[in-house]
Amino acid sequence: MDLVREFRLAIHAAIEASLAIKEIYSRGYEATQKTDGSPVTEADLKASKIINEILSISGHPVIDEETDKIPFIQRQLWEKCWCVDPLDGTKEFIKRNDEFAVNIALIEKGRPVLGVIASPIQADFIVGGASIGTHYGTFNQFMNGEKPEPIHPSPTPETLSIIASNSHHTPLLVDYLDRLSRSGYHMKLVRKGSALKFFDLSMNHCQLYPRFAPTMEWDIAAGQAILEGMGGGVFDVNSKLPLRYNKENLFNPHFIAVSDVNLSAWI
Repeated sequence: MDLVREFRLAIHAAIEASLAIKEIYSRGYEATQKTDGSPVTEADLKASKIINEILSISGHPVIDEETDKIPFIQRQLWEKCWCVDPLDGTKEFIKRNDEFAVNIALIEKGRPVLGVIASPIQADFIVGGASIGTHYGTFNQFMNGEKPEPIHPSPTPETLSIIASNSHHTPLLVDYLDRLSRSGYHMKLVRKGSALKFFDLSMNHCQLYPRFAPTMEWDIAAGQAILEGMGGGVFDVNSKLPLRYNKENLFNPHFIAVSDVNLSAWI
């Protein structure tokens, strides 16, 4: 299967999962706790089932937040795999603040080569990768056979918009923002839940997303592919190298996501 077919397959899976999530969100649901203490709902599990069924056409294995994890001794042999968060932002879903998303990424030799992030509430998506650029589309347009529109990079504004999590305001983040301020950058801080932050980064509504709290591979892989499609990226704060995926440990290091790698502030 070539990347164009995988591109369409991933969008199709994200839309179908989003429609199921929206239906459950509209009619009501109950939340339970997983063994790690994180919440899960009917929407998480329904979306996971839909996505896995659609992506199975590709023949690539799937790393999914809501399914059993394959041991690394097997995963390390995978040339390609999908990395999926069927409902990113379950806490936001439960709060009913509309800030949740569907994340699907295709990983090849540890690199995210394709990513889709869909908003069930706004019924739109962004998709991208280093070899295909970054694009925006609506569910209706895609289902009517229209191609997503390319997103073109735009100039960095004088005042940097820093986007951060609704839930994680760590001392390390405060220190990072203080250092930027002392370096002479004019900034404003924006809060948003889930991978919807990558919408704002892709549209250049925000330029930096520093994260100094735990995330998993399925939280970030799609966003990294999307940013790399437009000249940005997601970088380990220590090594300054792009994040890698399908690792033995599925936690991400602390990172900074940036809409443009030439923006010196991220370093």
